[in-house]
Amino acid sequence: MPVWLREHSWRQTLTAVYLSLPLRGARATPANIFCSERYLKVSVPPFLFEAILYAPIDDANSTAKIGNGNIFFTLCKKEPAMWDSLTLANAGKEELQYLRENAVLKVQEKAKEEIEAKKITKQEHKKYALEATMKLEEAERKRIEDLKEKERQKVAKELEFWKNQQKDADKYENLQKKGELHQETEPLNERKNEKMNKTRIPNEGTSKIRLKSTKGHGSCSIFSQNLKEEQLPAPRAAATIKVNFTPRVFPTALRESRVAEEEEWLHKQAEARRIINSDLSELEDLKEEEKNPDWLKDKGNKMFATGNYLGAVNAYNLAVRLNNKLPLLYLNRAACHLKLRNLHKAIEDSSKALELLTPPVPDNENARVKAHVRRGTAFCQLELYAEGLQDYEAALKIDPKNKNIEKDAEKIRHLIQETMPSS
Repeated sequence: MPVWLREHSWRQTLTAVYLSLPLRGARATPANIFCSERYLKVSVPPFLFEAILYAPIDDANSTAKIGNGNIFFTLCKKEPAMWDSLTLANAGKEELQYLRENAVLKVQEKAKEEIEAKKITKQEHKKYALEATMKLEEAERKRIEDLKEKERQKVAKELEFWKNQQKDADKYENLQKKGELHQETEPLNERKNEKMNKTRIPNEGTSKIRLKSTKGHGSCSIFSQNLKEEQLPAPRAAATIKVNFTPRVFPTALRESRVAEEEEWLHKQAEARRIINSDLSELEDLKEEEKNPDWLKDKGNKMFATGNYLGAVNAYNLAVRLNNKLPLLYLNRAACHLKLRNLHKAIEDSSKALELLTPPVPDNENARVKAHVRRGTAFCQLELYAEGLQDYEAALKIDPKNKNIEKDAEKIRHLIQETMPSS
């Protein structure tokens, strides 16, 4: 049999009613309270309190505070007025039953509406995330196509330039050949002129003049002289110079290297790659960039920014399988789990990130603060306030000037004090 709570105190103003219920050592949670416009019920076994309110209240803005063995209600009135009493007086059983059932039905309808609204909002978020992902992929595809087009144009220009060089070289060779032919024909022309002068009628005046003219100009060609003056040296022959270097994996010179240590390191790297490839044989169909943990981390970050938390978790999962020594992968996946309310997984990933962020150095301070805050948030959402406070205090030790972390830690301390049983 429930024990009806008859002891209570209340006071009012024009706009609000303040009600205090003693619980006598019983521990209450928000799940024990049911409140609607005209109906208030508190069920904390073995105690039970029920009231049909005098006038309607605004249940959305009304609050309840649990602490020190009491429940303090602040009930906001819908219309400013002073009540004659807290509960409705002189009401019959049928009227009370009707008001009680009507309050329950209204709460159920409101809960259904909220569920439907959440479904619609979730679908809109999924649609937006899909559209955003498609836009990113389209932009990446367009960027790659532009790079290909620029490279094609560059190669086409280089090919055209090479063709023009070949044409100029051919023209130059033709000019050289013509000049050589003219040089070979000059002695033949001189011999012909001498024969013609000897076979003509002897005329001293004309013959002397002709012989002088042949000696002065007939023995050379103006065209051949111009060619000799304009002749250019032949182009250098094309050749390929081969330079052989000592094969080296490391950038240091061979004389400065430690061969034994380098070979041991290369052996370890090859062994690690072999283990990864054997463990991930089912990932052979992935593209080359999809096997890069850094690329997968960036992909997960983009999905997280667009609200696609499940897609981001999948990207981080694959990156962790490829390389399980990167603390940022666990840290980012913990943030996704917090959004998805996977609180235990968020605690596991934050703890793993803290294990990898060792030794504590100034370069990883920011990552360690995030890991403590995310693990502390998950603890608090599981109502493990003491464990959550420890993480927030650890974050404050690393970053004592962070006001937001200090405020959250103070809130957790108040929650711990309120939930502690009164002595």
